[in-house]
Amino acid sequence: MDKISIFWFRRDLRIEDNTALNEALLRSKKVLPLFIFDEQIVNGLPPDDPRINYIYDNLYTINQSIKSNNSSILCIKGNTVNVWKELIRSYSIECVYVNKDYEPYARMRDAEIEKLLLANGVEFLSFKDQVIHEENEVLKENGTPYTVFTPYKNKWLKIYKSILPTVTHGYQNLIQKIIPFPSLDELGFKKSSINVKEYNLSQIHSYSENRDFPDLDSTSYLSPHLRFGTVSIRMIISVLKPSDQVFMSELIWREFFMQILFHFPNVVTQNFKSKYDGIRWLNNEVDFEKWCQGKTGYPLVDAGMRQLNKTGYMHNRVRMVTAGFLCKHLLIDWRFGEAYFAKKLLDFELSSNNGNWQWAAGTGCDAAPYFRIFNPIEQLKKFDKNEIYIKRWIPELGTDAYPDPIIEHKYARNRALETYKMGLNN
Repeated sequence: MDKISIFWFRRDLRIEDNTALNEALLRSKKVLPLFIFDEQIVNGLPPDDPRINYIYDNLYTINQSIKSNNSSILCIKGNTVNVWKELIRSYSIECVYVNKDYEPYARMRDAEIEKLLLANGVEFLSFKDQVIHEENEVLKENGTPYTVFTPYKNKWLKIYKSILPTVTHGYQNLIQKIIPFPSLDELGFKKSSINVKEYNLSQIHSYSENRDFPDLDSTSYLSPHLRFGTVSIRMIISVLKPSDQVFMSELIWREFFMQILFHFPNVVTQNFKSKYDGIRWLNNEVDFEKWCQGKTGYPLVDAGMRQLNKTGYMHNRVRMVTAGFLCKHLLIDWRFGEAYFAKKLLDFELSSNNGNWQWAAGTGCDAAPYFRIFNPIEQLKKFDKNEIYIKRWIPELGTDAYPDPIIEHKYARNRALETYKMGLNN
């Protein structure tokens, strides 16, 4: 049996500028591309989850592109460990190539697979790909991680050196074998009514002026593409201009939260700042359901939630308003909102979702202070003064069908301040 290498697609669903794939093609004579729909992940999702559809569609496109070389992706659904045991039995594997993943589950999974492979004489090589600087590359002088964004960003920029995207080595080293590519149905999935939009960088140079106005719809829609690696971070940064520093900062925030999650994995379920553990959340189920459905009586909050429910997207300014409203107006634990966003967001990334929710609640690293409470009425006047955005998502606005505010703002603000003060003093 001829020896082969395997390149394992994960959060890097592209051919171009794919570090581990390039390394596999350069170093190996025969490379088999692989993707595993991990049952530990997908079994917790609805069969028509749009993110599964997006992964599948990109894999299908890649598979079509390499068919010209008489090659194909081995696409399997199953328990990851069991899949690898079967691959070891079926092929003479000398090396497995992957791009590193930094989330707690992925790290645990990769450690288990690496141990299994090494026990069977198979080398496991991982490469930096989804970030510019990974967890231990931007540290304080004493070698500890940053927990405040601005000094992290300054150090990030100081050590940054321009990295041009690499040209793919070519398909000639891919194994020439057509493996039937499974249909959605065969994998146990269904077609979703929600689609991921193509990213658009045409308005990126006016990002700093327009980013806070949801009615302009001037967002790049880039985040799901970075999340699933359908475009490389190096390619995106290579097209930025020196004047695009605000957009660059958003990309650095992403890496900041990724290294926070790596160094402080307890943030997944715990407050980053334990002094906030004494907050007595109300966690009213009726209020939470109204927030989820976009029926709080606060138009900017409701428009954002309805946009999320219908499209899987929500404008960034509106995310801050809706998250702050849940935690501070309704005194519902950030973990409820974080879990709801995790179910709905097309760009859901554990590190950013967790980091931003803890930021909104005041419990996270470098968070907004607890006494900073967005007034959703004033936010509407400031960022959607002509009501274009809210009318787009709330057709019954201004009629009896639209609910009265779930709570009065001044009362909610004072209650939140009192609750946080009591929690911090306990």
